[in-house]
Amino acid sequence: MDSDTETAAYAGRTAWARNLAAPVRDFLGTETGGASVLLAGAILALVWANSPWSHSYESLWTTKLAITIGDAGISADLRHWVNEGLMTFFFLVVGLEAKRELDLGELRDRQRLTIPVFAALGGMTVPVLIYLAFNAGGAGAHGWGAAMSTDTAFALGALALLTPRSATRLRVFLLTLAVVDDLSALLVIATVYTTHVSVIALAVAVLLFVALLALRYAPEWRRPASGVVAVGLWVAMFKSGIDPVISGLAVGLATSAYPPSRDDLERATVLARSFREQPTPELARSAQQGVISAISPNERLQYTLHPWTSYVIVPLFALANAGVHVTGALISDAASSPITLGILIGYLIGKPVGIASASWIASRRAFHGPRSPLSPPLLAAGGAFAGIGFTVSLLISSLAFSGTHLAEAKLGALLTVPLAPLLGWIVLRVVKRLPASVRARQLAGTAEDIIDLAVEVDPERDHVRGPEDALVTLVEYGDFECPYCGQAEQVIRELLTSFDDDLRYVWRHLPLNDVHPTAQLAAEASEAAGAQGEFWEAHDSLLAHQGDLRPGHLADYANELGLDSERLLDEVRRRVYAPRVSEDVASADESGVSGTPSFFVNGRRHYGAYDIATLTDTVTAARRRAQVASASSRVPG
Repeated sequence: MDSDTETAAYAGRTAWARNLAAPVRDFLGTETGGASVLLAGAILALVWANSPWSHSYESLWTTKLAITIGDAGISADLRHWVNEGLMTFFFLVVGLEAKRELDLGELRDRQRLTIPVFAALGGMTVPVLIYLAFNAGGAGAHGWGAAMSTDTAFALGALALLTPRSATRLRVFLLTLAVVDDLSALLVIATVYTTHVSVIALAVAVLLFVALLALRYAPEWRRPASGVVAVGLWVAMFKSGIDPVISGLAVGLATSAYPPSRDDLERATVLARSFREQPTPELARSAQQGVISAISPNERLQYTLHPWTSYVIVPLFALANAGVHVTGALISDAASSPITLGILIGYLIGKPVGIASASWIASRRAFHGPRSPLSPPLLAAGGAFAGIGFTVSLLISSLAFSGTHLAEAKLGALLTVPLAPLLGWIVLRVVKRLPASVRARQLAGTAEDIIDLAVEVDPERDHVRGPEDALVTLVEYGDFECPYCGQAEQVIRELLTSFDDDLRYVWRHLPLNDVHPTAQLAAEASEAAGAQGEFWEAHDSLLAHQGDLRPGHLADYANELGLDSERLLDEVRRRVYAPRVSEDVASADESGVSGTPSFFVNGRRHYGAYDIATLTDTVTAARRRAQVASASSRVPG
């Protein structure tokens, strides 16, 4: 079995719908996967624009398309429909993920916003100053906005290819930075690159946005009504003269994310069972609506739109805008063009310098700043990857320039796509060559992880395998009838052997009664076995016989282990250990667990696959951080 197949095999989970929030890792996964399609779109545009059929490139994208109702309507060429229409969905998804992080993710601790926000501002200011140093007083001065914004998809894609899977902090930091970056760029578009504003249309857009906020408190009919209002908001922004893509980001930031409530989920389960008993169209619709209403609008929209934006819309944008007819004269002019050089050097040098310096300033104790989530070398590496300017850079270039100047600006932005990742790779190679003691000191100065595990491990009540003083604690919420938990058990055994005294493992119960009818019975039986001093032996036996967990089977397993089977069955019948299992379920609920198996490493939620390679990487990173923290605590003063 190759590594990709193994990872896929160890990615299955039994769903528990108490929290179906799409984590930031899902966003990153789709975004990085879409980077390859985006690159293909850009290459195709360049090939097309320099082919014998190059005239058809501009001919297609300047084709007019109008939508009219009576005497009113909207008319634009295809390129503007892509740039101002379809790209609205891209910024909507960016806004949705930012809102989800603010409500449920890393940024729920608002203090964590300080460093990436300052980094984003520094990463925009320094490139703009570099650009203006080349262009101040010249014909290209007005295009300074083309040097400020990071391309989210390309930056995250390059980061995924060149960094280990455990570098989640760097990815989350870069994503947060990119969201602030995009928001600032759109504000610049609205204020600097808008020549005429219709006050009436803008007022209508504001009223529609207020109406959209109010619809969050409306009953079931709010979904279609919100869609109609959102379309009206886009039209009003278009008519106002301000780039309507801003409406996408505004709607995304206004769409709340929240875990499903227990009442909604129980109602959805009842409706689904009713449909199972009577499969009528009416009950099918009720069951569907019950499930949909349990999930937040943020999650529903992300699930629907994100693949489309990453794999279709943004690559289509690249195809419409990256087509530069490259000639010897253009290359010669670009080599000395202040526009090309301002954009290129602004991104390649200004971005990492601005991000690293602003982060350093924001984290100073003199300003009561929080500790940075990343060490200085990793900040420099992240800044280098952030030096890819494409999507928003091309968008602003198309607003600020035309003719030869537009071609020079596009060429500068396109050159950042290969050069910025190369610079980032060089920085990472330098970081790896730093002495281990230097890297350890830098790591010790970074911010602590946000703990996702709501209830700390208590050796007096929790079931623990491994030494109590281990550097790393791996907690699993599992279900004895869940096939994926049985699969994961083999991986856990291998991990405990590999890490020896550095790892302890904790099992907590999460019986998914709606899908596994004997899971609760098995959980209580394992606790009854634990009362006789044989919890782990019972744990192993139950996972080895997941298809046979009826009372008769439980008695057989108890006899095989030398337990008092009559006592065990009596305690199970009297539900003696039901409260103990319920405590684990409640802690899973508080920790936002969405299925089994779910893992926490030193209190930090582990997302994604649980094959031996992935979990080894995660545990190794946690051990390294724990070793650094332990060494730092022993240093006097």
